Amino acid sequence: MRQASDRLNAALERYLPEKRLFLRSETSTTRFMRLPPLNQALLLGGGVIFLCWSLFATAVLVTQAIGSGDMRDMAAREQAYVEARLDQLVSERNRAVTEAQAANERYLQAMDRVAAMQTALLSGEQRRAELETGIEGLQRALRERMRERDLARARLEAVESTSLSEQLARAEAQLEETQSTLDVLMAALTNTAEERESVRSVADATILQLDHLALELRLIEDRNDRIFTQLEQAVEVSMVPLERMFSAAGLSPQQLLSQVRAGHQTRSAALTPISVSTSGSLAPDSDEMRANAVLAAMEEINHFRIAAQRTPFAMPVNSRAVRHTSGFGNRRDPRTGRTRMHSGVDWAGPQGTPIMATASGTVTHAGWQGGYGNTVIIRHEFGIETLYAHLHRIDVNVGQRVSRGDRIGGMGTTGRSTGVHLHYEIRVGGRPINPMTYIRAAQNVF
Repeated sequence: MRQASDRLNAALERYLPEKRLFLRSETSTTRFMRLPPLNQALLLGGGVIFLCWSLFATAVLVTQAIGSGDMRDMAAREQAYVEARLDQLVSERNRAVTEAQAANERYLQAMDRVAAMQTALLSGEQRRAELETGIEGLQRALRERMRERDLARARLEAVESTSLSEQLARAEAQLEETQSTLDVLMAALTNTAEERESVRSVADATILQLDHLALELRLIEDRNDRIFTQLEQAVEVSMVPLERMFSAAGLSPQQLLSQVRAGHQTRSAALTPISVSTSGSLAPDSDEMRANAVLAAMEEINHFRIAAQRTPFAMPVNSRAVRHTSGFGNRRDPRTGRTRMHSGVDWAGPQGTPIMATASGTVTHAGWQGGYGNTVIIRHEFGIETLYAHLHRIDVNVGQRVSRGDRIGGMGTTGRSTGVHLHYEIRVGGRPINPMTYIRAAQNVF
């Protein structure tokens, strides 16, 4: 070993010449320490290794901080887009319903006017028939009068003893009476013809108006069809990510919806099914069925939203100063060095970092719990519980109702802990599961 050391010192002598470190004591005694080339090379190598390790660790921490901030910003933008899209769809559906009701009212008014015009037309036809019957009677009476006139002329010629002037006077009186009757009949016929032409013009105008209303109704139906198509596509696009989120978390979407419906019987006015009848029939038309289908889908989305609020999909810490330190599963115990089950997820950060509830629920425990230290346990819907351990302080009480995002305490190091951090657990039916399953399932939705 000595010879090898001497050879290494000799080889490094050109680059690292031997140095001496002089030490002087208070008694003016001077001593020195030799630093051969090999020792200098070891010191320089150790310093370079330590510097490289420091740079690598700093780069890893910066990368994690930047990545977590981008994911939170993306989740906030996606949530704002979904809420804005839902508000836009509700407003478009309300506007479409209002336009359909207005068109239906205009159609009913037009039908009332058509019925009134048809009544007037039938009345005119009846009057015309009555006048024609009267004219036929008058014509028969006229023919009778003409026959009497002929008989009178015959009697005038036959009876010579009668005074000619008297007979002429009577005949002229009969002719004047007959002429006045004919004048009355001709005036009645003229009025009847004028009334019939007026009724015909009104009927033609009514038919044109009906055609215009039918065209307007078809245009409204086409527009409603496009609106309903857009609404159906938007509802489908909004519902699929929610179903995938619950499925990715290992939850049955249909079972969750059944439980939400059982506890959410009241229905808002905006989601009440539409019922419009224009023909007096109880059978709904296609627009009404599609509108009710869209409303049912939107109500199902609302139930999904309620279920999501009651399910712990959110992060318990929302600070860029925290970092993920330990995952779910078997790990080496930092105190005993043995392998044991870690039933939650750990995040480390500054003491007092706000800890938020990850879903709405009821606080069932708020206090000290053995190795967990200061602990808060919240009971949620669907048999789910969340646990927040090693807290520095507790801001809630047992029996208190909390919502997602409410502060429940501050990060600490109480209980069996090696540093300031949060231990977070999710339990389903009393059995702990990996919390990251829920957090990752909601990354592309909220």
